Amino acid sequence: MHIGKAIRLERIFNRDTKRTIIVPMDHGVTVGPLLGLETIRDTVTKLVAGGANAGLVHKGQVRLGHRMQGRDFGCIVHLSAGTSLSPHPNMKRLVTTVEEAIRLGADGVSVHVNLGDETEGQMLADLGQVAASAADWGMPLLAMVYARGPRIADEYAPEAVAHCARVGAELGADVVKVNYPGDGESFARAVACAGVPVVIAGGAKMASTREFLDMVKTSIDAGGAGLSVGRNVFQHSNPTRLIQVLDRIVHRGASVDEAVDGFEDIL
Repeated sequence: MHIGKAIRLERIFNRDTKRTIIVPMDHGVTVGPLLGLETIRDTVTKLVAGGANAGLVHKGQVRLGHRMQGRDFGCIVHLSAGTSLSPHPNMKRLVTTVEEAIRLGADGVSVHVNLGDETEGQMLADLGQVAASAADWGMPLLAMVYARGPRIADEYAPEAVAHCARVGAELGADVVKVNYPGDGESFARAVACAGVPVVIAGGAKMASTREFLDMVKTSIDAGGAGLSVGRNVFQHSNPTRLIQVLDRIVHRGASVDEAVDGFEDIL
């Protein structure tokens, strides 16, 4: 592996466990300023205090989230975008480059692809282009790959999730982010099919924190490399304490019951 890429990956992943807790905060472009993301620097401060490994933001939020003090925090710059106001909300287009992300001090970049959308071909081409550039620069690439389109009956179906994981890996991603298919056996197959680290998405905010923690634990036991979850983290009533509990599960191998011991107030 390119030494620059190896060094940057260690700013995103825990170098001992080879796992990560990433919190995406790119939602402002897609759906506007959600609860929990009104002031990005305050959100980042809470996440860092809990021990999150990295955050994921659009280029304009890098400066707004820079704290200039405290513990270091991995920075992933998201290169593609689309809004819920568009007549084609599943379409994502590149809005910046690997080179600009480097100038911003990024430790990694990410690209979003929705398989099954009418614009899938352009998104796949964008992913391939970014993968080539990222390889040249030694920049880690996270591919967010989902099955979303008119022919997709269930984006969480095991075969759809495995297909998404394989596409991301085959087109050059170093890390792939996919939906959790609902059970450990199905997710383990997606991980095995990818051959690169796979992290789970969180999707819409879940009904309970316990349900979310159970999902994370099952994914880790199935070979997952951690999580890249936004709303179920930054919209929690106490994101710092939630991250501390996630750290116990992801990096220390704790069961959910062990992880919440002393932190029962987050449930």
